[in-house]
Amino acid sequence: MTGAVDYDVLVVGGGINGAGIARDAAGRGLKVLLCEKDDLAAHTSSASTKLIHGGLRYLEYYEFALVRKALIEREVLLRAAPHIIRPLRFIMPYEHGRRPAWLIRAGLFLYDHLAKRELLPGTESIALRRHASGVPLRPEFRRAFAYSDGWVDDARLVVLNAMDAAQRGAAILTRTRCISARREGAHWLAELQTADGSRQKLRAHCVVNAAGPWAVQVLQQVLQQPATRDLRLIKGSHIVVRRLFEHPYAYIFQHADGRIVFAIPYEAEFTLIGTTDLDYSGDLDRVGISADEVAYLCELAGQYFARPITPADVVWSYAGVRPLVEEMHAGQTGKAAALTRDYRLQLDSAGAALLNVFGGKITTYRKLAEEALDMLAPLLVNCGPAWSASACLPGGDLYGTGPDNRAVREFPQFVQQLQQRYAWLPPTLVARYAHAYGTRIHVLLAQRQSVAEMGEMLAPGLYAAEVSYLMQHEWARTADDVLWRRSRLGLHVPAGTAERLDAWMTRR
Repeated sequence: MTGAVDYDVLVVGGGINGAGIARDAAGRGLKVLLCEKDDLAAHTSSASTKLIHGGLRYLEYYEFALVRKALIEREVLLRAAPHIIRPLRFIMPYEHGRRPAWLIRAGLFLYDHLAKRELLPGTESIALRRHASGVPLRPEFRRAFAYSDGWVDDARLVVLNAMDAAQRGAAILTRTRCISARREGAHWLAELQTADGSRQKLRAHCVVNAAGPWAVQVLQQVLQQPATRDLRLIKGSHIVVRRLFEHPYAYIFQHADGRIVFAIPYEAEFTLIGTTDLDYSGDLDRVGISADEVAYLCELAGQYFARPITPADVVWSYAGVRPLVEEMHAGQTGKAAALTRDYRLQLDSAGAALLNVFGGKITTYRKLAEEALDMLAPLLVNCGPAWSASACLPGGDLYGTGPDNRAVREFPQFVQQLQQRYAWLPPTLVARYAHAYGTRIHVLLAQRQSVAEMGEMLAPGLYAAEVSYLMQHEWARTADDVLWRRSRLGLHVPAGTAERLDAWMTRR
């Protein structure tokens, strides 16, 4: 066991909120340590629907403040990370007997105007018989509404926040569990344990509990504090099938039970369908989709697509548990869909500070982190001002040091420039690198001028150079880290790849 080390902030949890808070704190000049018991984004933050969106359906519950906040953040994040976040146009087929057309138009008008919008086109009505998005749909759907939001590589968003935090001085410890923490005067005395059993003690001026679904468990069992807020654990599951349509649009489908399901172009060859909303009380480390959920998603999609979808069509699925604040909207009784998606920050300053993070959604993570540090700032010495709204995430600085609209609008030109510069690589591979790494492609490919210098091909399109980069710069330790979180290559590689990759990484 090593001696105690001093930090300003100890962040427990390596999902999007924890990584965002660590980044914000490090950028304010604080000494930060983040610990995560598994890999970064190993759970909820890599199991989302992968959208940066205002949350159109939240307007139905009068969550105008949340939607406005999310719409503002949508543009901030598009500028900050144009490589891993991109605009996506959604099609909402209109069906008689569900929400009336006037109500949908009113909601979309609000969605367009609740916040300033520079990067995305507004809503419109379309005739499906004369639009590419109508081709795969059942013929009874004749009208639709179109609007815009953003798509995000959710796990990479977490990793890039952790990278930025580390570049600003934070210590990022993956596969490291906080096993105890207690107040000792003006500090917390915490003990961490790595996967191999080694332990480290440290002192921190404050602890941020950003453990997501485990937040109440950490509060009670690790920090020995009473839980004063209830979290409701809601499982959301998704299925992936072979591509159902050729065009670039996504769909939003309304179900008779009031839930919303998306069908989104995914990894070029696939369609992602989700999500469900079910209460969850099982093992948080072993969350999986049920046969009933698979059947539900297939049946709902089949109500809209002309081609039937069956469980046999599912090539991959995933599920995650969202920790939602137990607050119902007026007039709602228990439905998971009616729970607020907003976050709550709870500061306990009776002694060394403790900040608990409850709820939240990916789109508002940066704002959550900013508000969290604003709350902690009066309790910490030399804490700088808010800064992240005008900063790029690693790789997002395509045309300069700061975020701008050009990086979003001209990303295809950026890809073309890279393909010309690295013409010795296949253009499709350079395009994948551009979307994953942005300008950090130059770090990945530094001192390399031929395919031979990329090292061994460990799987189709996966060279040793990339895996080495991910191990050195992005905390990748296993094949799953590489194939399912740092990339989605797991959908494309042949059987047996994970075992071979694990063996290669272990030798490294």
